[in-house]
Amino acid sequence: MRARDLAVEYQSVSVDSDALDAARLMAEHKLPALLVLDERGEPKAILPASQMVKVLVPAYVVEDPALAAVVDEQHADRLCQALAGRRVGDCLSSTAPAPPIADPDDTALEVAALMARVRSPMVAVATKDKAGTRLLGVVTASHLLHELLGKAGAASTPTA
Repeated sequence: MRARDLAVEYQSVSVDSDALDAARLMAEHKLPALLVLDERGEPKAILPASQMVKVLVPAYVVEDPALAAVVDEQHADRLCQALAGRRVGDCLSSTAPAPPIADPDDTALEVAALMARVRSPMVAVATKDKAGTRLLGVVTASHLLHELLGKAGAASTPTA
């Protein structure tokens, strides 16, 4: 199976998208991460839900977790206000690497190796040429596992 066969449509946002809308998208669809596209629509980064949560938590609480116990619930309920007026690009870590990109002809094992090497929950599948990068879809770790386990199950099932 090739990367083009494994790739599926996946929720993506641009660096200029509203951060609160992106957080809602993650929450509503229970997504572990979003693919972030640049101004040209090319893969720029992966925004993990954990990074979005980190943006919500005040820096003083991240530095001293014991302070989380003294923050009252009313204040905690307003954490999402930290996203108001912010763009997705503002929520990306300054050290966020470019997302891993597989060639459409890569095998499932090549996609798995890439995902494992960079410890990413997803790999973009795209063609690259002089005009730029054209996104075909995304292979998520859970989808890849599903496909690989399905093949393994079929291979181990005895035939009569």
